[in-house]
Amino acid sequence: MSNGTETGGGDVGRQIGLAMRDLLRVAPAVHSQLAARLAIGPTDLTALDVTTSGSTPLGVVELAQRLGIRSASATVLVDRLVASGHLQRSPHPSDRRRTSLTATEAAHRDVRAALEPLIADIALITGELDARSAAVVLGFLRRATATLESFVADSERGPRGC
Repeated sequence: MSNGTETGGGDVGRQIGLAMRDLLRVAPAVHSQLAARLAIGPTDLTALDVTTSGSTPLGVVELAQRLGIRSASATVLVDRLVASGHLQRSPHPSDRRRTSLTATEAAHRDVRAALEPLIADIALITGELDARSAAVVLGFLRRATATLESFVADSERGPRGC
């Protein structure tokens, strides 16, 4: 089914879908490359990302749940990231029995430095967009991200009728 917009290679919607698939396909390699540049493992990098992306502080148990690993494994992972200077433990703001995990300023600095060439290249690409095109691309990316998040959430709730 065509939306009426054709390119030399076929339907634009299909082309966008294929481009999204290519983007999603390369994302794990980017993640692995960033981990390698930081001299940490991919799961350690995911842990850093999880601890920096939320608005509420996480403890080891919550981190384990988000990563889908056992609490004991998360403790070893956190110990490794604390020893490497990427994470720090601090008292939990509302529960004195617990600790919170936060990325260190050194971790933020290292990640920024490792991503700087990629960010600069993407900035060059976005700099080529006029304001209206940039708004359309931004809207598309936000809706596509929401769709992917919904897909993940649905998958976590269990399989649908087969």
